[in-house]
Amino acid sequence: MQWHHAIRLSSLYHPQSLRELLQRTWLLSRKIVHFLRINERVLVNGKYVPVNTIVQGGDLIELNFESSDFDTPLPPFDPDFTQVPIILYENSDLMVVNKPTGVKTHANQPHELGSMMNFLQAYFKDTENEAYNVHRLDQFTSGALLVAKNPVVVPILNRQISTKVINRTYLCVVSGHLEQSKGTINVPIGFDPDDKRKRQINGLNPLSAITHYQVLAQYENSSLIQVDLETGRTHQIRVHLSYLGHPIIGDPLYNLDNTQQPMLLHSWKIRFPLPFNLEKIEVTAPIPDYFNFLTK
Repeated sequence: MQWHHAIRLSSLYHPQSLRELLQRTWLLSRKIVHFLRINERVLVNGKYVPVNTIVQGGDLIELNFESSDFDTPLPPFDPDFTQVPIILYENSDLMVVNKPTGVKTHANQPHELGSMMNFLQAYFKDTENEAYNVHRLDQFTSGALLVAKNPVVVPILNRQISTKVINRTYLCVVSGHLEQSKGTINVPIGFDPDDKRKRQINGLNPLSAITHYQVLAQYENSSLIQVDLETGRTHQIRVHLSYLGHPIIGDPLYNLDNTQQPMLLHSWKIRFPLPFNLEKIEVTAPIPDYFNFLTK
C-alpha cells in the first residue's frame, strides 16, 4: 500500500533544508527520511533534490510512502458493526471520535469486539483506511479520542504526544469542595501491588505525573473541575484527584462512595497541529447529558 502527500509551503515559511523540514518540523524519523531519500520518493516542485537543499515558501513538497517504510503493524481489530462512531473531526490522515462511557478504546484479546477500534474498523470497511490507536481513554471516560487512519502519521502523533504538543483538557465532577480554586498535582503514580486494575501514588515502578486543575463551579456536595494533563499516566486524573481527597463521582475504582451512575470524567477538548500542514485545530466533544450538575 502507498500513501501520497503533497504540501505547498506557506508564503510565510522560514527557509530551511529539506532534511530539517522533514525531521524537525514534520517530525519524520531519520529512518523514514532515509527511505524517502534513497528511493527518491521526496520531490520539491516535481523534482528529486538532495535533502540538504534549502526549501522555502511556495515550494511544493511531495512525499510518497510505502507500507514497508513503517514498523507499525496492521491493526489487529475485527470490525464491529453494532455501533456507528460519532465523528467530531476527520481528514485523510486522522480523526477525532466521541467515545461513549463504558466502551473500551481498544480490544485486549484476539477477535474481541465492542471497542472503539472495532467500531472504526467497521466504519472504514471498503476503504483503504485502518484504525490505528494513538492514545487511549479509560473505559468509563467519555469524550474526544484521537485516532490515526494510516501508519504514516502514527509516529508523528506519538512524537507530538511525547513532546507535549498535543494538549488535552478534561471535565470532571468530584466529591466535595477543593481548598484551592486551582493548582497543580505533581506526585508520581505507580502500580497498586494489591490490585492489578489500579494505580496508586508512589506505587510500584512509579512514574512522574503532573495534573493541572481549576475549579469551574461548586455545588452543594460536589465541584466541577477542569483538568489539563502535562503527562499521560494510566488513571492519572482519577488517582490524583482521589489523592486530594476529592474522587471523581461515579468512579468504580477510586471512589468508595461510588453511586451507580456513569463516571463523571469527560475528555472535553483536544488541541494539536495537523501533521504536515501544521494548522492548529481544537476539537470539542459535547458534554454528556448525565453531567446534570452543569444545569443546576
